[in-house]
Amino acid sequence: MHLNTKNIQLQYEGYFNTPPLWNGDEIFGLKQFKIGKFPTSKFEGSIFKNLRLGKRVEKFVIHELNQHKEIKILAENFQIQNEKTTVGEIDCILTTAKKPVHLEIIYKFYLYDKSVGTNELEHWIGPNRKDSLVAKLIKLKEKQLPLLYNTYTSKFLKKLNLEAKNLQQQVCFKAQLYVPLKLINNSFKEINNDCIKGFYIHFNELNQFVDCKFYIPTKINWLQEIQTQITWISYARFYAKIEEIVNQKTAPLCWLKYPNGEVQKFFVVWW
Repeated sequence: MHLNTKNIQLQYEGYFNTPPLWNGDEIFGLKQFKIGKFPTSKFEGSIFKNLRLGKRVEKFVIHELNQHKEIKILAENFQIQNEKTTVGEIDCILTTAKKPVHLEIIYKFYLYDKSVGTNELEHWIGPNRKDSLVAKLIKLKEKQLPLLYNTYTSKFLKKLNLEAKNLQQQVCFKAQLYVPLKLINNSFKEINNDCIKGFYIHFNELNQFVDCKFYIPTKINWLQEIQTQITWISYARFYAKIEEIVNQKTAPLCWLKYPNGEVQKFFVVWW
């Protein structure tokens, strides 16, 4: 298998195995779209080499939905235009059991930082502290989902013989969550605890892993499960590489292999 194809397949499997960020009850009035369990399959779509992670996941979701006979994709990833101005973008319009749904697709990496906000949902932030779970939920609720009711969207829906008022609005919101090392066995009330994929530590705390081996995947390979048949590097080499990265105020996702062969995903933060 071509290396790129193999990586894309592993990314697809990593996406596929990531659970929804919440189960059951809605968060912020946002309902998760339930995709029936289907064995993971070969990803057969095409992916441009530099397609960024979010857009890649959109393609993975569409591919997974297409495996289900009762789901029909009517439109994907389309821009709503007011003449030459883009008003916004709608990820997907589909029918499931003949009912029309507007689906927004989100895949995020969040770290738990109790110093941010005043409740559990507010404590989940992006690895570089630039974004947060609550900010994303608000954007979905106030910007992305209301786009369905925009005048310019109604023209588009008309071509599909649909009216906005007849569509259900749901999200496919998946995430990998990382907690401080000391909270690795903690459980959280608001989110699906199956999303917790590892821990994070400050660069200054790395020396506790001096006997371990490491790997730094590229951003698009953050989706992958840990692959063990790779070239692991020593602590000294890892430390030098990470120092360069965190000096640029970037928190990388890394893979860790303990001397006993156990593996773990973790972020190294600079803040």
